[in-house]
Parts: sequence; C-alpha cells; structure tokens
Amino acid sequence: MAVGLVFGGIVSVQVGAAFATTLFDEVGPGGTVLLRIAFAAVLLLAIWRPALRLASRGAARDVVLFGVVLAGMNLSFYAALDRIPLGIAVTLEFVGPLGVAILRSRRPRDLIWVALAAGGLLLLSPVPGSDLDALGVALALLAGAFWGVYIVISARVGAVVPGGAGLALAMTGAAVLVLPVGVAEGGADLLDPEVLVIGLAVGILSSALPYSLELEALRRLPQGVFGVMMSLEPAVAATVGFVGLGQDLAAREVVAIAFVLAASAGALGSARGAPPPEA
Repeated sequence: MAVGLVFGGIVSVQVGAAFATTLFDEVGPGGTVLLRIAFAAVLLLAIWRPALRLASRGAARDVVLFGVVLAGMNLSFYAALDRIPLGIAVTLEFVGPLGVAILRSRRPRDLIWVALAAGGLLLLSPVPGSDLDALGVALALLAGAFWGVYIVISARVGAVVPGGAGLALAMTGAAVLVLPVGVAEGGADLLDPEVLVIGLAVGILSSALPYSLELEALRRLPQGVFGVMMSLEPAVAATVGFVGLGQDLAAREVVAIAFVLAASAGALGSARGAPPPEA
C-alpha cells in the first residue's frame, strides 16, 4: 500500500511538471508556480479544513518552515525546468534525497555511492560545446537542497499535525510567499481561462495529489525506504520528458542519469534500517 502511494506520487508529479512547461510562454515559471501552489492550497484547505491554531509552538514553527521550503523548492525547480530538460533537472535535484540518505548513514561502503553520484553529476556539468545551461544546473541543485529539507520537515509535520492539515497550512503559506514573483511574471495572463484550467491540472497533479500521497507514505515508511522509492524519480522524469515533451537525451546524459539512479538506490537502501528522526 505505502509503496503504491509513493509510486503514484512520482508519476503524478512528473506528468504535472510536463503540463507546467506549457504555461511558461504565457506566465513564466514564477506564474506557473503561483498557479500550481495556489490551486493546491485551495484544494487542500477544502479537503482538510485545518484549524488555525496548532497544538504547540514547535508544530507551528515546523509548518511555517514547511511552507518556506515548498515555495523555495518549487520556484527554483521550475526556473531550472525553463532552462534544462525535465529528466536532467530531476536528476540534479535528486542530490537532496541522496544527501539526506548519506548523512544518515555511517557505513564506509557508502563512499561508493558518493563516487557514483559525483560521476553522474560531473557528466551532467556544462562543458565547452555543451548546450546545457549553467544557471539551469545551479537552480536544479538548489531545488535539490530544498528537496532534502522537504523530506525531513514533511515527516516531522506529518507526525505532529493530524491528517493533511499541516500540508494544507504550509501550502497556503507557500502561496503567499510566491505571490509577488508569480504576479510579476504572469501579470494579467494569470486570469486567462485556458491558463487557469491548465494551472488547476498542474496544481492537482504536481502538488495536491503527490504531496498528500507522500505525506501518507512517510507515516507508514522509514525515511530510508521512502528514499529508495524516490530514486525512481529521474528515470520517470526522463521518460515523461521524452514521451510527453520530445526531449531527447545525449548518451552522456543517459549514462549520468544511470549513475545517479544507482547511487541513489544504493545509498538510500543503506539507510533503510535507520530510525526516523524525532519530531
């Protein structure tokens, strides 16, 4: 059951990302993020109807931090997606979950996974003659840092706030944070009916549905096992990018994704036995 929740979230978020790229010409990455998060927040608030007062100051702090992380992760990832292919962006972003697993591990053999991941990232690094955008790479790595924090903080919020109430409140806070950027980039086009329909689809597929599935999965799975499943993200993203967006990958980029997949599965598998952090 929990494994199915994770895989469903993986497929949903990558299909949603593919839909999101169709909005970049009209409202830009910032406007797309605003639509995604705002629609997701409305849906989650309607479903969970969270109380505004939380049980403790610590829970409130975690929810606020969760909202900041959601805003930063989405803005940096969509800005990267505007510059580099989906499969490569997700592969670079995956340094976040990989870093969480490695930090939780104390096994010398995990240096093998570090070396594999480093090799994959080096293959994806912009080189003379490459058309891979350097700023796009940097933004994807920044999104990865936010993703690593997201894994930890979402588990903490799920442990101290019942149901999806914490996620709904955090998503609402994230929408407020991205509002200035979204309006500046999207302007009046944000109110176009076609843009709104696609934005609603993106909000459901990329935020409301997968984040809810992941939050429930993290209640049932250790973070290490969750991470092993999430290591499928780069492969799913590359497949969606190829099938849905016609984004071909060079042989060097395919090898790089394979390196990161192997490193992620290995390192995150080593973390399976680690106990979850205290909330």
